[in-house]
Amino acid sequence: MPKLTSKQKVDFLKTIITIRRFEEKTIQLYQVAKIWGYLHPYVGEEAIAAGTCAALEKRDYIISTHRGHGHSIAKGADLNRMMAELLGKSTGYCKGRGGSMHIADTELGMLGANGIVGGGIPISVGAGFSCKMEGASRVTVCYFSDGASNNGVFHEALNMASVFNLPVIYVCENNMYAISMSACESIACKDIASRASSYDIPGAIVDGSDPEAVYNITASAVKRARSGKGPSLIEAKTYRFGGHHPNDPAEYREKEEVEYYKTEKDPVINYKKKLIEEKVLSEDDIKNMEQQIVKAVEDSVKFAEESPEPQLDKFLEEVKSI
Repeated sequence: MPKLTSKQKVDFLKTIITIRRFEEKTIQLYQVAKIWGYLHPYVGEEAIAAGTCAALEKRDYIISTHRGHGHSIAKGADLNRMMAELLGKSTGYCKGRGGSMHIADTELGMLGANGIVGGGIPISVGAGFSCKMEGASRVTVCYFSDGASNNGVFHEALNMASVFNLPVIYVCENNMYAISMSACESIACKDIASRASSYDIPGAIVDGSDPEAVYNITASAVKRARSGKGPSLIEAKTYRFGGHHPNDPAEYREKEEVEYYKTEKDPVINYKKKLIEEKVLSEDDIKNMEQQIVKAVEDSVKFAEESPEPQLDKFLEEVKSI
């Protein structure tokens, strides 16, 4: 694997911080009832989106989950349109009709978030078939969680992707909990990646708090898929810092466990420190980066709040009659 450039590393940090600040702002907005419905923050898992999407091209597809803001941002989504969608405004990606769990942008290759656990997994087979039939070396990355790995479609999709040698990279973001259910109490095997052997495809485990490690393992899987060698399964070990959603106090987790991950495995803190130690960036450089990102997030809120509400007479304009 070629050595990462300073620019790549700076881009990793910028993406990670952008996701973190965007999510922190959405939590604030949710708490004052400016965001309706459910909200599932990606805080703590940012390095996975940053690393995987950096290994992709714009033409490649990604399929997201209910916790999908980070994937969209890492793939290049516009913060203004994302925030507008969360606030239910007509300038949002889905014109305010989808909300947090349904952001999509086909021009970016973002085939959509999905409110159903495991709902995006079978879509990956169709997207993979499309990539293969086009013959343009395009690949699909499908994100899902540890909870979704127990869903029947996980096994069906991986089996079919292997049988038809589809260019799909399955990325399991194992944050250890499916709502309140601990993975160690619901998954028979220690590592979800070990299930890859059942479908005769590569399975790899990576530290989901390290964007460089995630990038390297994803880049290898992408190279394999582009060369016609078929799918791969990557298990990124990670942790969501909060509960399943902002109203979940997560009392089912031990305080010591939460404290460990927040202090020892925070991708933002650790990667800032790494780049300073490597002299890629100075503390002032990072401070300036943070200020620009915070401004961009605040600008997205202003854009969303000033955007018009969807008009009642246009609610059915996307629905085609038969």
